[in-house]
Amino acid sequence: MGTPVQQETLWIDEPVGLERLVETLCAEPIYALDTEFHREKTYFPRVALLQLAWRDGLALVDPLAVDVAPLRRVLAGPGLVVLHAAEQDLEVLQHVCGCGPARLFDTQIAASFLGRGFASLARLVQDVVGQRLPKGDRLTDWTRRPLTGAQLEYAAADVAHLLTIESSLRGEAERAGVLPWIEEECERMRSRPVGAPDPETAWWRIKGSRGLPQRQKAVAQEVAGWRERSAARRDLPPRFILSELALAGIVHRSPNDAADLEQVRGWDPRAARGTTAAEILEAVQRGLAMPLDQIRVPPRGEPPLEEAGPLVALGVALVAGIAAERRFEPSMLASRGDVQAYLSGRSDTRVGSGWRREIVAGALDQLGRGEIALASDGSGGIRTLPLASRDGAGPA
Repeated sequence: MGTPVQQETLWIDEPVGLERLVETLCAEPIYALDTEFHREKTYFPRVALLQLAWRDGLALVDPLAVDVAPLRRVLAGPGLVVLHAAEQDLEVLQHVCGCGPARLFDTQIAASFLGRGFASLARLVQDVVGQRLPKGDRLTDWTRRPLTGAQLEYAAADVAHLLTIESSLRGEAERAGVLPWIEEECERMRSRPVGAPDPETAWWRIKGSRGLPQRQKAVAQEVAGWRERSAARRDLPPRFILSELALAGIVHRSPNDAADLEQVRGWDPRAARGTTAAEILEAVQRGLAMPLDQIRVPPRGEPPLEEAGPLVALGVALVAGIAAERRFEPSMLASRGDVQAYLSGRSDTRVGSGWRREIVAGALDQLGRGEIALASDGSGGIRTLPLASRDGAGPA
């Protein structure tokens, strides 16, 4: 089944070992998981290691030597998986196993409800377990084999304490009455779409794209979509296909031929090799001919963030005050964009649903109606004050 890294840690690089691990984990009610991956030179994450821990053991699985797709059985089963800062791991699991977990507890999310902010794993291990994680090289190449003993120790430590931390934070959350909110937020994280972005909306990420004329938006949609699809097909970062500067320049210039393309700022002549230049020019022409009602525009209902008015600033301050009072991480309650969207009347915001509606939406509604004001509490915090009604009849 593999060779022990430490007394209770298994190194798994053969199908038979993975099969036994899957059988073991399918019978476990709770297990911990982490991944090591790189994507600096690829479009999709290149998975180099999976770490799993359960009540009686810990295993390191080598995805460079064995197909880890059988772990799908574990992920789809009834067991609760514990991760720390799960967002990127969920994308990795979707990529290599074809699915994410059926149940999730994210220790970073839990910590943000318990006065710990977005705590690092090292901080939680120290605060909850009373130990220090082994130091590792942030730039470790996890794809190199064999891994050193120090690398294996570092990787194993990422999951070794997660079940203890989950138990401690769960108990703390139950006593504070916030466990249902944590579970709701973990489910939101678990069920959110992961994987490659929609090529038709890739142009939204171009700096200043909202202010483009309609025709340039159509060109941006086609050229950025071409770049995204090309990157996925070749498994390269989009910037390797076409730089951000060149992409923006093509959108603004809409070149008609190869000579015109060479005048675009940021254009690399080496990119003209093969069919790349022709494909870009074809994308430009598709954008120029596109009916404007086919442009995939970002969600509407609020102005760009840089144009947000004083009410949004007050809303952000109000959220910060509520977060401080409850010892929550402010950005977990609502981001500036969330506040802006909600105050502008959007109904599809995080603030307007779930547990946030209970503690944030009502206060923002009062602020928007002019029923409350914000003032300093004299110690660096914020407090709310009722405002007199317009007819002079007293507080609203």
